[in-house]
Amino acid sequence: MPLSLSPAGAGRAVRESVAGLPRAFWWLWTSTLVNRLGAFVATFMALYLTVERGYSASYAGLVASLYGLGGVVASLAGGVLADRLGRRPTMLVAQVAPAFAVALLGLMQNPVAIAAVAFCVGVASSASRPAVQAMMADIVRPEDRVRAFSLNYWAINLGFAVSSALAGFVAQYSYRAGFFGEAAMTLACAVVVFVKLPESKPDAGRPGGGDAGTVGAAPPVSLLTVVRDGRFMSVVGLSFVVALIFQQSSVGLPVAMGEAGFSSAQFGIAAAANGLLVVALQIPVTRFIQHRDPRRLLVVSSLLAGYGFGLTMFAGSLGTYVLTVCVWTLAEIVNAPTQTGLVVRLSPVHGRGRYQGMYAMSWSVSALVAPVLSGTVLDGLGARWLWGGCAVLGTAAALGYGLLTRGLSWEGGAPAPAVVSPSASGSSATGSTATGPSATGLSATGPSVTAAAGPPETAPGQPGCERDTSVVRGPASKVPRQ
Repeated sequence: MPLSLSPAGAGRAVRESVAGLPRAFWWLWTSTLVNRLGAFVATFMALYLTVERGYSASYAGLVASLYGLGGVVASLAGGVLADRLGRRPTMLVAQVAPAFAVALLGLMQNPVAIAAVAFCVGVASSASRPAVQAMMADIVRPEDRVRAFSLNYWAINLGFAVSSALAGFVAQYSYRAGFFGEAAMTLACAVVVFVKLPESKPDAGRPGGGDAGTVGAAPPVSLLTVVRDGRFMSVVGLSFVVALIFQQSSVGLPVAMGEAGFSSAQFGIAAAANGLLVVALQIPVTRFIQHRDPRRLLVVSSLLAGYGFGLTMFAGSLGTYVLTVCVWTLAEIVNAPTQTGLVVRLSPVHGRGRYQGMYAMSWSVSALVAPVLSGTVLDGLGARWLWGGCAVLGTAAALGYGLLTRGLSWEGGAPAPAVVSPSASGSSATGSTATGPSATGLSATGPSVTAAAGPPETAPGQPGCERDTSVVRGPASKVPRQ
């Protein structure tokens, strides 16, 4: 679909990009934006510990690692809770708990206490991610999901860009004010979830609940079920490879630019290009690629990521560094929502939380591995080997996605009529129908609309685990920053 550069064309493109999504999605989107607008700890933790508190860089690195380790634990725990307790309770707990944990972190004086609370903050602040992704898949029609993920990713980056700028000014006044500010915004996010978002978790325990065409209770999905799902775990592995590449934006790139004689301000300019491009291009690029083949999008975005960072070995000026940032930022814009859509496509409806948690863990683990791996390569072999390795990893990921999705059916049946559950009797259904046996909508009183369709697809080795067999189209983050 051609991109129009005229104001009228741009306005029409924006309207068409946001049209047709349910109201619940926009409240979920708002909660994401509010949450990211308050982001402070992850951005300024190192400066707070080294500049404000006078601790060593090694101690700051230890605290950052504990914060990341908390994210690894939370990814799996949050996914399990999203499936067991529900999306809404998990998000509420995962918003209220970090609000108090972040405020407590700003008051800690003892270095051991700071490290321990930082780990708790990492756990609490990351636990909501699987629930958010699972709820988004529950309430958005299958053909609109990747577009919804793209818009949510745009909100993440918009909030991150604004919060980073504002937090810099707040830090000049008081770091503690930054901690309290994040706590307040996180509580505001919890209020949005509590007031505006009903539960969306499909009821797998009643006939027909959780997916269309299901008769009787669906079998339970455990973490062992997820690990045994070979195709999905291959996606998780490829996601980890791609995440290692993107992590170089905050790990390898600043170190390499510093060793090449560039100042921190010049690195800031290169890094700012990433955020600005995501905010400016996410919606038009989404519109351009929304009907493209997801297989090709995953392959092309992996190549762009690998070779975008690979081109850094030839950068000799600030302008060329910015040019390489533009290349891998385009990969980021395309890859993040498309890959999330693939995760939903491969997830059983009543196990979305666990599957999303395992997928989120691939990014959390990459955040732990990338600093050590990059530092070892830079110290032992040099920057050229690091950037060449990124190109190799990108090529490997592209081949992996090509092979993995070659036998995957991306087309589903025709749209199915909506069936209102008994619990919704007397209420007007506001959920929408979906293509294929996967969508769960919302009624005026909560999640009560499911799509009726034929027998669900059964995953090999998982009898009765219904897959989302609906149409998955191209996008209509960073994940890394989720």
